[in-house]
Amino acid sequence: MRQNLARRAALVDAAIEVLAREGARGLTFRAVDAEAEVPKGTASNYFANRDDLLNQAGARIYERLRPDEDTMRAMATGPATRARTAQLVREVVERVTAFRTGYLALLELRLEATRRPELRAVLTARVGEDVAHNVEAHLAAGLPGDAAAVKMIYLAANWLVVERLTLPDVFPEQEAGDLVEELVRRVVPEDGA
Repeated sequence: MRQNLARRAALVDAAIEVLAREGARGLTFRAVDAEAEVPKGTASNYFANRDDLLNQAGARIYERLRPDEDTMRAMATGPATRARTAQLVREVVERVTAFRTGYLALLELRLEATRRPELRAVLTARVGEDVAHNVEAHLAAGLPGDAAAVKMIYLAANWLVVERLTLPDVFPEQEAGDLVEELVRRVVPEDGA
C-alpha cells in the first residue's frame, strides 16, 4: 500500500464526499478516483479493499469533526451556567451541520456498520471517545449537569443535526435553536442547584 499521507487523506476525504452524495453502494475505487481527480487505479493502490476504505473514512470523519484547539479553549471559558451550556450546544450543532457531507457520510457508515463488524468496531470506538470527551470537557468546565445530562443532550443534539441536514424545513434554524435552549433547560439543573 502506498504511504503518501497527503494523497491518502485526499482519497479518504473524496470517499467521504462520495458516501454523502452516492451512499455506501456508490462508494467504489473508481468513484473515489474521480472525486479526488486522480488517475484511475490510484485509490486501489492506497487501500487493501473497500472495507479498508470504509473504515478509514469512518475514522477520518471524526478527525474532521473534532474542534480545533482554539475552539476547545473557547468552550472551556465563560460562565458555568445553563445559558452557557445551551450556547455551547447550539455552537456544536452549527459546527457539525457545517460539515454536511461528513455527517451524511457518517450516517451511511453507521448503516454499513450493521453489516460490517470491523467498521462497527471503528465507529464504536470513535463514538465512545466522542461521548467520553464531551462528558469530560463539560465536567472540567464546571458546567451544570452530570454525565447523564451530557449524554442526553448528545443524543438529542445528534438527531437534531440529522433533521437539519436531511429535512431542514421540519425544524427551521430559529426553532432548532429554541429547541436546544428548551432541551438544556429541561435536562440541566438550574445554576447553583
